[in-house]
Amino acid sequence: MAYTKEQFEADIGHRFLDRQLLRSALTHSSYAGRPEDWPHNERLEYLGDAVVELAVSDWLYNHIPPLPEGQMTQARAQSVCEAALAGCARQIRLGELLYLGRGEELTHGREKNSILSDAFEALVGALYQDAGFDFAKDFVLRAVGPLLITALNGENQDCKTQLQERLKQLQRGDPEYVILSSEGPSHRPVFTAAVEADGQRLGLGQGGSKKEAEQAAAAEALECLKG
Repeated sequence: MAYTKEQFEADIGHRFLDRQLLRSALTHSSYAGRPEDWPHNERLEYLGDAVVELAVSDWLYNHIPPLPEGQMTQARAQSVCEAALAGCARQIRLGELLYLGRGEELTHGREKNSILSDAFEALVGALYQDAGFDFAKDFVLRAVGPLLITALNGENQDCKTQLQERLKQLQRGDPEYVILSSEGPSHRPVFTAAVEADGQRLGLGQGGSKKEAEQAAAAEALECLKG
Protein backbone atom coordinates (compact mmCIF):
# COMPACT_ATOMS: atom_id res chain seq x y z
CA MET A 1 0.00 0.00 0.00
CA ALA A 2 1.29 3.45 -0.93
CA TYR A 3 2.39 5.75 1.86
CA THR A 4 -0.12 8.60 2.15
CA LYS A 5 0.12 12.21 3.23
CA GLU A 6 -2.26 11.44 6.09
CA GLN A 7 0.05 8.70 7.37
CA PHE A 8 3.01 11.03 6.97
CA GLU A 9 1.33 13.79 8.97
CA ALA A 10 0.49 11.34 11.74
CA ASP A 11 4.11 10.19 11.80
CA ILE A 12 5.54 13.72 12.09
CA GLY A 13 2.89 14.78 14.60
CA HIS A 14 1.25 17.61 12.68
CA ARG A 15 -1.74 17.89 10.37
CA PHE A 16 -1.41 20.90 8.12
CA LEU A 17 -4.15 23.49 8.36
CA ASP A 18 -2.95 24.98 5.07
CA ARG A 19 -2.94 21.98 2.75
CA GLN A 20 -1.21 23.95 0.00
CA LEU A 21 1.86 24.39 2.20
CA LEU A 22 2.35 20.65 2.46
CA ARG A 23 1.70 20.12 -1.24
CA SER A 24 4.19 22.81 -2.18
CA ALA A 25 6.83 21.47 0.21
CA LEU A 26 6.61 18.12 -1.57
CA THR A 27 6.83 19.57 -5.09
CA HIS A 28 10.17 19.64 -6.90
CA SER A 29 10.73 22.35 -9.49
CA SER A 30 10.89 19.68 -12.22
CA TYR A 31 7.22 18.77 -11.73
CA ALA A 32 5.42 20.16 -14.77
CA GLY A 33 1.80 20.85 -15.54
CA ARG A 34 0.81 22.21 -12.13
CA PRO A 35 -1.57 25.21 -11.91
CA GLU A 36 -0.38 28.69 -10.97
CA ASP A 37 -1.58 28.29 -7.38
CA TRP A 38 0.64 25.23 -6.93
CA PRO A 39 4.19 26.57 -6.40
CA HIS A 40 7.24 24.32 -6.14
CA ASN A 41 9.25 24.09 -2.95
CA GLU A 42 12.23 26.39 -3.55
CA ARG A 43 10.85 29.34 -1.57
CA LEU A 44 9.93 27.08 1.33
CA GLU A 45 13.38 25.53 1.12
CA TYR A 46 14.91 28.99 1.51
CA LEU A 47 12.83 29.62 4.62
CA GLY A 48 13.40 26.16 6.04
CA ASP A 49 17.16 26.46 5.63
CA ALA A 50 17.11 29.46 7.97
CA VAL A 51 14.87 27.69 10.49
CA VAL A 52 17.14 24.63 10.55
CA GLU A 53 20.22 26.80 11.06
CA LEU A 54 18.58 28.76 13.89
CA ALA A 55 17.17 25.69 15.64
CA VAL A 56 20.53 23.91 15.64
CA SER A 57 22.49 27.06 16.51
CA ASP A 58 20.19 27.80 19.44
CA TRP A 59 20.56 24.25 20.77
CA LEU A 60 24.33 24.39 20.49
CA TYR A 61 24.56 27.84 22.08
CA ASN A 62 22.52 26.74 25.09
CA HIS A 63 24.37 23.46 25.50
CA ILE A 64 25.66 22.71 29.01
CA PRO A 65 28.58 22.93 29.46
CA PRO A 66 29.06 25.88 27.06
CA LEU A 67 30.79 25.00 23.80
CA PRO A 68 33.54 27.01 22.09
CA GLU A 69 32.58 28.73 18.84
CA GLY A 70 34.73 26.47 16.71
CA GLN A 71 33.14 23.30 18.10
CA MET A 72 29.65 24.73 17.58
CA THR A 73 30.45 25.59 13.97
CA GLN A 74 31.87 22.15 13.29
CA ALA A 75 28.97 20.31 14.92
CA ARG A 76 26.43 22.40 13.02
CA ALA A 77 28.19 21.88 9.70
CA GLN A 78 28.22 18.12 10.20
CA SER A 79 24.59 17.98 11.31
CA VAL A 80 22.97 20.11 8.60
CA CYS A 81 25.05 19.18 5.55
CA GLU A 82 23.29 17.82 2.47
CA ALA A 83 23.98 14.16 3.28
CA ALA A 84 22.80 14.56 6.88
CA LEU A 85 19.50 16.22 5.97
CA ALA A 86 18.93 13.70 3.18
CA GLY A 87 19.29 10.98 5.80
CA CYS A 88 16.69 12.74 7.95
CA ALA A 89 14.35 12.85 4.95
CA ARG A 90 14.78 9.12 4.38
CA GLN A 91 13.95 8.35 8.00
CA ILE A 92 10.55 10.01 7.64
CA ARG A 93 9.93 8.52 4.16
CA LEU A 94 9.75 11.97 2.60
CA GLY A 95 10.98 10.80 -0.80
CA GLU A 96 7.95 8.57 -1.27
CA LEU A 97 5.64 11.59 -1.32
CA LEU A 98 7.53 13.94 -3.63
CA TYR A 99 6.08 15.30 -6.85
CA LEU A 100 8.86 14.97 -9.43
CA GLY A 101 9.18 15.55 -13.14
CA ARG A 102 9.52 12.59 -15.47
CA GLY A 103 13.24 13.16 -15.94
CA GLU A 104 13.91 13.03 -12.22
CA GLU A 105 11.73 9.95 -11.86
CA LEU A 106 13.73 8.18 -14.55
CA THR A 107 17.04 9.11 -12.89
CA HIS A 108 15.97 8.00 -9.39
CA GLY A 109 15.36 11.52 -8.12
CA ARG A 110 13.64 10.21 -5.00
CA GLU A 111 16.97 8.81 -3.87
CA LYS A 112 19.15 11.86 -4.62
CA ASN A 113 20.65 13.57 -1.61
CA SER A 114 20.23 17.01 -3.16
CA ILE A 115 16.49 16.59 -3.76
CA LEU A 116 15.84 14.95 -0.39
CA SER A 117 17.84 17.55 1.52
CA ASP A 118 16.03 20.41 -0.21
CA ALA A 119 12.65 18.77 0.42
CA PHE A 120 13.46 18.34 4.11
CA GLU A 121 14.27 22.04 4.41
CA ALA A 122 11.09 22.90 2.50
CA LEU A 123 9.08 20.76 4.90
CA VAL A 124 10.63 22.60 7.84
CA GLY A 125 9.72 25.90 6.20
CA ALA A 126 6.15 24.70 5.75
CA LEU A 127 5.95 23.57 9.39
CA TYR A 128 7.23 26.96 10.50
CA GLN A 129 4.53 28.71 8.46
CA ASP A 130 1.73 26.38 9.57
CA ALA A 131 2.62 25.57 13.19
CA GLY A 132 5.11 28.21 14.29
CA PHE A 133 8.77 28.24 15.23
CA ASP A 134 8.54 26.18 18.42
CA PHE A 135 7.04 23.18 16.64
CA ALA A 136 9.40 23.51 13.68
CA LYS A 137 12.38 23.74 16.04
CA ASP A 138 11.28 20.63 17.95
CA PHE A 139 10.83 18.77 14.68
CA VAL A 140 14.32 19.74 13.51
CA LEU A 141 15.94 18.73 16.79
CA ARG A 142 14.14 15.38 16.82
CA ALA A 143 15.52 14.74 13.37
CA VAL A 144 19.10 15.97 13.74
CA GLY A 145 19.54 15.43 17.48
CA PRO A 146 21.39 12.11 17.09
CA LEU A 147 23.70 13.75 14.54
CA LEU A 148 24.47 16.56 16.97
CA ILE A 149 25.31 14.09 19.73
CA THR A 150 27.55 12.17 17.35
CA ALA A 151 29.32 15.37 16.36
CA LEU A 152 29.85 16.50 19.95
CA ASN A 153 31.19 13.07 20.88
CA GLY A 154 33.89 13.54 18.27
CA GLU A 155 32.62 10.81 15.94
CA ASN A 156 32.72 11.12 12.15
CA GLN A 157 33.86 14.75 12.29
CA ASP A 158 35.67 14.63 8.98
CA CYS A 159 34.74 18.05 7.67
CA LYS A 160 37.88 18.08 5.54
CA THR A 161 36.60 15.15 3.49
CA GLN A 162 33.17 16.77 3.20
CA LEU A 163 34.79 19.98 1.98
CA GLN A 164 36.88 18.09 -0.57
CA GLU A 165 33.73 16.46 -1.96
CA ARG A 166 31.79 19.72 -1.97
CA LEU A 167 34.50 21.55 -3.89
CA LYS A 168 34.61 18.70 -6.39
CA GLN A 169 30.85 19.06 -6.92
CA LEU A 170 31.37 22.75 -7.57
CA GLN A 171 34.23 21.98 -10.00
CA ARG A 172 36.68 23.96 -7.92
CA GLY A 173 40.26 23.28 -6.97
CA ASP A 174 41.41 21.20 -4.02
CA PRO A 175 41.40 22.84 -0.59
CA GLU A 176 44.71 24.03 0.78
CA TYR A 177 45.31 24.48 4.50
CA VAL A 178 47.77 26.79 6.23
CA ILE A 179 48.48 27.28 9.92
CA LEU A 180 48.39 31.02 10.56
CA SER A 181 49.44 31.12 14.18
CA SER A 182 50.04 29.22 17.40
CA GLU A 183 49.31 30.95 20.69
CA GLY A 184 49.16 30.05 24.36
CA PRO A 185 51.43 27.90 26.54
CA SER A 186 53.19 24.87 25.07
CA HIS A 187 51.07 22.47 27.11
CA ARG A 188 47.83 24.09 25.88
CA PRO A 189 48.36 25.74 22.49
CA VAL A 190 45.67 27.27 20.32
CA PHE A 191 46.27 26.93 16.59
CA THR A 192 44.57 29.06 13.95
CA ALA A 193 44.18 27.57 10.47
CA ALA A 194 42.84 28.87 7.17
CA VAL A 195 41.57 26.93 4.18
CA GLU A 196 41.64 28.25 0.62
CA ALA A 197 40.61 27.05 -2.82
CA ASP A 198 41.49 28.71 -6.12
CA GLY A 199 43.16 31.52 -4.20
CA GLN A 200 40.01 32.35 -2.21
CA ARG A 201 39.93 32.02 1.55
CA LEU A 202 36.89 29.98 2.54
CA GLY A 203 37.23 29.54 6.28
CA LEU A 204 39.17 30.05 9.49
CA GLY A 205 39.27 27.75 12.48
CA GLN A 206 40.93 27.25 15.83
CA GLY A 207 41.79 24.16 17.81
CA GLY A 208 44.10 22.60 20.34
CA SER A 209 46.02 20.87 17.56
CA LYS A 210 46.76 21.64 13.93
CA LYS A 211 44.35 18.88 12.90
CA GLU A 212 41.53 20.31 15.01
CA ALA A 213 42.14 23.81 13.65
CA GLU A 214 42.03 22.54 10.06
CA GLN A 215 38.80 20.65 10.75
CA ALA A 216 37.26 23.80 12.23
CA ALA A 217 38.36 25.81 9.19
CA ALA A 218 36.82 23.19 6.90
CA ALA A 219 33.57 23.36 8.89
CA GLU A 220 33.41 27.13 8.42
CA ALA A 221 34.12 26.70 4.71
CA LEU A 222 31.24 24.23 4.42
CA GLU A 223 28.98 26.84 6.00
CA CYS A 224 30.23 29.39 3.47
CA LEU A 225 29.56 27.05 0.55
CA LYS A 226 26.23 25.76 1.81
CA GLY A 227 23.56 25.80 -0.86
